[in-house]
Amino acid sequence: MEPSFTVRHLDRNPIESRSTEFVERKGLGHPDSICDGIAEAVSRRLSEHYLEEYGRVLHHNTDTVQLVAGTTAPAFGGGETVDPIYVLLGGRATRSVDGREIPVDDIAIDAARAYVDANFAALSDDMIEFESRIGETSTDLQSLFDSQGIGRANDTSVGTGYAPLSETDRIVRGVEPEIRERVPAVGEDVKVMGWRADDELRLTVAAAVIARRVADIEEYVAVRERVAELVARYADRRTDRTVTVEVNAADDLESGSVYLTETGLSAEMGDDGSVGRGNRVNGLITPHRSMNLEAVAGKNPVTHVGKLYNLIATSAAERIHRELGAEHAEVKLLSQIGQPVTRPLAIDVDTTTRDDEAVRSIVFGEIEDVASLTRDLVAGETDVF
Repeated sequence: MEPSFTVRHLDRNPIESRSTEFVERKGLGHPDSICDGIAEAVSRRLSEHYLEEYGRVLHHNTDTVQLVAGTTAPAFGGGETVDPIYVLLGGRATRSVDGREIPVDDIAIDAARAYVDANFAALSDDMIEFESRIGETSTDLQSLFDSQGIGRANDTSVGTGYAPLSETDRIVRGVEPEIRERVPAVGEDVKVMGWRADDELRLTVAAAVIARRVADIEEYVAVRERVAELVARYADRRTDRTVTVEVNAADDLESGSVYLTETGLSAEMGDDGSVGRGNRVNGLITPHRSMNLEAVAGKNPVTHVGKLYNLIATSAAERIHRELGAEHAEVKLLSQIGQPVTRPLAIDVDTTTRDDEAVRSIVFGEIEDVASLTRDLVAGETDVF
């Protein structure tokens, strides 16, 4: 049966007609983003192992990662770690083939450790510990993997995506890595909240400062001011709106209660994390846009439509905008469990372009090219948060 395909024509980009817009980005070192990154790293490492040993990706979902915050005693010039961060790796994976055991737990912990080592410079090995409790995969879900590489949807769910990013989207997404790259005293945990109200853009930034890189409160304040100046300049170059920036709004300078950390991560001091609570596949949290609650990171890249359809929908929307000149495109894909991932149950598109056949061609082209997306995900060439 052919998928239902619906196109709704819009006169303009709906986000531009709104008087307000909220956009958030949880940066690389936010506890939820840490869990996303670890979950995806474990999935990639398992996929690589399965490919090397068995010639194909076997069933797994490693999207259940929990982070329990540690405890530190930060002090200007450097403090100490009291309790390490604890990370529990959960989910399901194929643990044996024809009676041959697969070292899933060792693979998962090695992948998690490598990801942390590569991304969090101030987090030493003794400040984080891992435990793997990944169980055996469901026989029913394993059966949805076709030996010829054509997966069947392992869930009935919806994937969504839109394009283009708004001005607020672009600024919020772009300024976070800019801060991390240009202000060495700030760690990887940077969160940005953007509020656009008519002709004003207000940006609230939470930036974890690394204790040993500031000698006293005066240096801390200088770092905070440096971040505010950088964010204001970055935004001013990309908008005509009046920009207001606030950094580490909870600071109380008089009492000395400031956002000071040993590792540049709030995960060291009471902020727990979990997969799927943070950014969507475009790297943003956008409550004024269509979103869903799928945890994308860690889901297998062959049959899990909760992962694939969000990425496909986003890519299709971007192509409709780019290739057809659409001022706005929003794509939703509905799967049905047990059906080939290349055959969604329904497709719904909102767009300003009137070329329905071209829209249809782009969306189906992205769906039919799912094997390329799978390869890119295993290679780590596609961002999922």
